[in-house]
Amino acid sequence: MKLLLSGSTGLIGTALRTEFEREGDAVVAIPRTPGDGFDFSGADAVVHLAGESIANGRWTPEKKRRIEESRVGGTSRISERIAAAKNKPMVFITASAIGYYGNRGDEALTEKSPVGSGFLSQVCKKWEHATECAKMDGIRTVHLRTGIVLSPAGGALKKMLTPFRFGAGGIMGSGDQFMSWISISDVVGIIRFLIADDQISGPVNVVSPNPLTNREFTKTLGTVLHRPTVMPLPAMAARLLFGEMADALLLSSTRVLPEKLMAGGYVFRYPVLKPALEHLLS
Repeated sequence: MKLLLSGSTGLIGTALRTEFEREGDAVVAIPRTPGDGFDFSGADAVVHLAGESIANGRWTPEKKRRIEESRVGGTSRISERIAAAKNKPMVFITASAIGYYGNRGDEALTEKSPVGSGFLSQVCKKWEHATECAKMDGIRTVHLRTGIVLSPAGGALKKMLTPFRFGAGGIMGSGDQFMSWISISDVVGIIRFLIADDQISGPVNVVSPNPLTNREFTKTLGTVLHRPTVMPLPAMAARLLFGEMADALLLSSTRVLPEKLMAGGYVFRYPVLKPALEHLLS
């Protein structure tokens, strides 16, 4: 199989490229700004993961502009190039996020749930709509509504490890907010599954079937690391440190279920948090 991949040096892209190449597939990295000379023809699948990080730095007006443009503008341009290709791919898989749903308390959220409110929700809505050109051209299009990706190589888990290992870990805010997580191993497995299954299109929740509250997640991580978890980060302190990003990423409650994946028969490698963490941190 020939795969075109954007964001190939990011957390998910690196893991995906490594596994595909190990299986003997050809992976071609899409440049950050692919020029007219880059050929989108002849690929079996295009996976578009590139985008400005939402977790690095405060959300200034300029940062928010870059977040939206990198996702909406970048996806729109790739969608147009794919639709114009002579030999089109069978599937176009693009990143999205569970930020689509916004802060929803303990409501069980599936792919049928409506969009939430707030900056991230609206960015995700526009981000997914930016694939319309490819979709209208008949290319099967999938939106990866990804949860908190767990990997010691980067992302949220890597940032948690240092304070937790020094016994400075604890709940954030009330600790009652739901965290919808997914192991990096399952992210790669799910993308492979979605490329192969030609019956699945549209949004797909890329999360474990077992979301946990921040309190439960914190306790489990402390148990796996054999460290106490008694140093909470109050909501007010989080807002002072991180501004608007604190409410959207750290304090927001999003209880998401992978309804399409379960209905389609995907078998999770790590559906439960403790074994997932033990594997990742072994």
